[in-house]
Amino acid sequence: MTSTADKAALLDSLHVPGTPLILTNVWDALSARAVAGAPGVKAIASASHSVSNTRGFEDGEGMNFDQALAAATSIIDAVDLPVTIDFERGYTRNLAKLRDSTTRLIAAGAAGINFEDSTGIEKTPLFLLDEQVERIRTVRGAAEAAGVPLVINARVDALVRGSDWDDALERANAYLEAGASVIFMLGLGDEAAVEKAVAGVNGRVSTISGPNSVPLTRLAELGISRVSFGPYTLGLALAHLQAAAAQLTALGDYPQELGFEYSLEAARRMTPLVQEEHHEEV
Repeated sequence: MTSTADKAALLDSLHVPGTPLILTNVWDALSARAVAGAPGVKAIASASHSVSNTRGFEDGEGMNFDQALAAATSIIDAVDLPVTIDFERGYTRNLAKLRDSTTRLIAAGAAGINFEDSTGIEKTPLFLLDEQVERIRTVRGAAEAAGVPLVINARVDALVRGSDWDDALERANAYLEAGASVIFMLGLGDEAAVEKAVAGVNGRVSTISGPNSVPLTRLAELGISRVSFGPYTLGLALAHLQAAAAQLTALGDYPQELGFEYSLEAARRMTPLVQEEHHEEV
């Protein structure tokens, strides 16, 4: 098994401007194994929205840290690839607790995290710049103490929280100076916005994409380093499930995927998990 430090170093190396790391987000051990078994996949990423919703919680730290850690651990343990975990806001504003939570997440095997600057408070939607910088320094300090070059994908929400480009770019570059590895800029809805972010950020830029986003090939040409899909992948899975339910209810043909046979390799990977769950139920 590769160490967490090695996995973190590998994850970091996969963020290449113009050759972006594509992360098809997962929400549990089984979805992680399915994605990991797809050709070309090099790393796994969780999405807090999907992780929370599939467990009956609201996104935005509806789960407490212990619940989120348990969910993260199940994903990390299911695959051999580097895993980056959506850490939301860190589940605390207390720096000592943030350091401890980061340490525990790294101990569970996380090679990277998403770390956002939204507060979840309507009147003050963003952390003050100085406060968020100190929070990122705290996370980086915990990672250094653990000997792991944790990939911090620092989310900048300014453009979607009523602020402007000047604030967004100031935040992005301050976060990089504080120890962030990559800037996850929300609000890059068109090519012009992508170009502005890539030009204005003094480091690598990641983005989230959906069906109406800038095409992946174009994002690569514009210099994006990482693309993820957040909760949209769960929506994809649920849409297929709902369509299959409608087809079966109408006495239609059996969908081929109903056989649960993604591939022989995927089936082999899933078998130990199924046996383990059955053993626990007994």
